[in-house]
Amino acid sequence: MQLIRTIILASLIWVGSSLPGLSAERTAAAPAAENAAQAEGAKHEEQGLSPDAMRLGSSGSSFVTGSMVVTWIVALGLIVFAQFATRKMALVPAGAQNFLEWLVEALYEFLEGIIGSKLVKRTFWFFATVFIFILFTNWFGLIPGVGTIGWGTAGPHGFEVARPLLRGGNADLNMTAAMSMIFFACWIVWAIQSVGVKGIFLDLFGPKGDTAGFMKILMVVVFFLVGFLEVLSILFRPISLSFRLYGNIFAGENMLESMARLVPGFGWLLPVPFYFMELLVGIVQALVFMLLTAVFTMLICMHEEEPGGAAH
Repeated sequence: MQLIRTIILASLIWVGSSLPGLSAERTAAAPAAENAAQAEGAKHEEQGLSPDAMRLGSSGSSFVTGSMVVTWIVALGLIVFAQFATRKMALVPAGAQNFLEWLVEALYEFLEGIIGSKLVKRTFWFFATVFIFILFTNWFGLIPGVGTIGWGTAGPHGFEVARPLLRGGNADLNMTAAMSMIFFACWIVWAIQSVGVKGIFLDLFGPKGDTAGFMKILMVVVFFLVGFLEVLSILFRPISLSFRLYGNIFAGENMLESMARLVPGFGWLLPVPFYFMELLVGIVQALVFMLLTAVFTMLICMHEEEPGGAAH
């Protein structure tokens, strides 16, 4: 009888442990853990591309970032191409020399029509370099493998890259800010060379127009106050230039990554139409950056020469 009671009691304990009411703790813990895992996975998917360029290495201990490597590759590629195209100069260009001469000549004539023949001779080296570098850096970021090869972990939808080996150079704010600050330094030098320190001060704070008497005194005060607003505008230009380029390229890469994750199994197909749009965006953003810097330079140097080459 004691043996039968023991067997019955053990059976009741085993059956009762599988009932929802008697195993509330265990049954509640499983869905909670599953929900937490799903929330963590959803959070990871919603994050998308990180705003900051992560350092290379599985632990991120290196000081080199993926965007730095991309800019080095693009710069080295442009240097090698320029050396290759100009190694045997011919009177009748062909091949790489023909393409390079066409690109340089087209940019020169385009800028000459905006800032004038005299100013373009002094500044063309910067504007052409910035346009070509930004353009090919934008396009390099669209090459398959950039942003999708690196260190990561295996997730529910396959291997997920948490620390990419390469990343678009202009999708890093450090890169766009560096180019903007270099332009700002060049802008100061060109302004001093063109109109001098006194000319810059008069352009910012000097009264405009012909007035006399009390109105002249009033206009002096007004334009002096307006000059402070103009100084703030000039100091803000590098910030606006860097954020404009960074924001457009970063948003484009985020869009491509979102399209790749939208439908599992078709991540290779959905971003294809958007790649053509990003090719156009790469050209537009390089052109906008070059045009804005050229116009900013022309506005401070216009006292020396009018656009199109007509001097004062």
